[in-house]
Amino acid sequence: PSPGTLCRTKPTDLVFIIDSSRSVRPHEFEKIKVFVSRVIEALDVGPNATRVGVINYASAVRSELSLQSPQSKAALLQAVRRIQPLSTGTMTGLAIQFAISRAFSAAEGGRGSAPNFKKVAIVVTDGRPQDGVQDVSARARAAGIEIFAIGVGRVDMGTLRQMASEPLDEHVDYVESYSVIEKLTHKFQEAFCVVSDLCATGDHDCEQVCVSSPGAYRCACRDGFSLNSDGKTCTACNGGLGSALDLVFLIDGSKSVRPENFELVKKFINQIVDSLEVSDKQAQVGLVQYSSSVRQEFPLGQFKNKKDIKAAVKKMSYMEKGTMTGQALKYLVDSSFSVINGARPGVPKVGIVFTDGRSQDYISDAAKKAKDSGFRMFAVGVGNAVEDELREIASEPVAEHYFYTADFRTISKIGKKLQMKICVEEDPCECKSIVKFQTKVEDLINSLQQ
Repeated sequence: PSPGTLCRTKPTDLVFIIDSSRSVRPHEFEKIKVFVSRVIEALDVGPNATRVGVINYASAVRSELSLQSPQSKAALLQAVRRIQPLSTGTMTGLAIQFAISRAFSAAEGGRGSAPNFKKVAIVVTDGRPQDGVQDVSARARAAGIEIFAIGVGRVDMGTLRQMASEPLDEHVDYVESYSVIEKLTHKFQEAFCVVSDLCATGDHDCEQVCVSSPGAYRCACRDGFSLNSDGKTCTACNGGLGSALDLVFLIDGSKSVRPENFELVKKFINQIVDSLEVSDKQAQVGLVQYSSSVRQEFPLGQFKNKKDIKAAVKKMSYMEKGTMTGQALKYLVDSSFSVINGARPGVPKVGIVFTDGRSQDYISDAAKKAKDSGFRMFAVGVGNAVEDELREIASEPVAEHYFYTADFRTISKIGKKLQMKICVEEDPCECKSIVKFQTKVEDLINSLQQ
């Protein structure tokens, strides 16, 4: 079954508590409204199903939509569209108190006394509250309200943890900026699903392992086996040599990157190189740097082992001019992946484009051509990188192929995620063992840090 087919939402009283203090700019507030609307669109709304309320707060608290207002999807979405920011201080505690005493009350349409009704509050904030949240959040939880806390940007993480219900890792979310808050939509759409566990009910045809998700399932295999293309049956692994892969990095060397960050970018590249098996038969790596012009640092296959590749990456000097991403993408398509430059016919091609700013030239044609040529394109953006451009470069599904972080210091985290993704599905056995190995290494590092 396709995911979501059996996803009916449990009857829930759901109240959004959204911060519109003056640090939230009008265009950012629009993004919050889009997020709220997307979650509402996925719910089963109606008088006897899920009801939605919205509390808008800053220094004061305003009820924008109560649980007893007309609960058709159209009416709810229209009410959300009309909400305006208050643009004053940040009284988060006051807003939670308002939820307990008013929003969830029977007088306002709350159905708290009925059994099997859930009460859920989703708090979205980007600041430090000017009042206390710990006691009032504890009272809310004691009153049976499940609290999800979403923090944005420079939010105080401690506050989020004081508000949220247990287990915290399921109830606390953080996003770097309002522009990416939509990433959380899917999580909340799933959170309200009636869990129909198709594996438990035996409604599946997996040969070895069934993995359940709300309203859907997928098959998996035991260790030492890999899933066949039918998605159901398994084959024993032969411990293959690892996947053949032609990987080219396209690195932004424009002056906005700054020298110390350029060093972090090199580390990021080498972190990924570390996770590959490099040889004639397996991974080959090429590196291209661009700013106002494009420079091939080394072509695919010039270096036959990791040590030499990493040394060459470290030696790369920094160009420090403009940002001609379109020109660089064109070079990648026309030159880097050509047989003359060491690319192997029939071997999967992966491009990782790294940029920190808006391109000064036109990227659409070259970005499209790269994808049409069957290259798997990852886009990594830092700082002022433009999200639309990253999405344009990234392969489908876009969400899995583009990454953004506000700060160069956190790109190593992206490196981790990318390693898992690049692992080409040619030989899933090998892929699995690489991922396993990495998880072990990560666990070790984490335990040392504690």
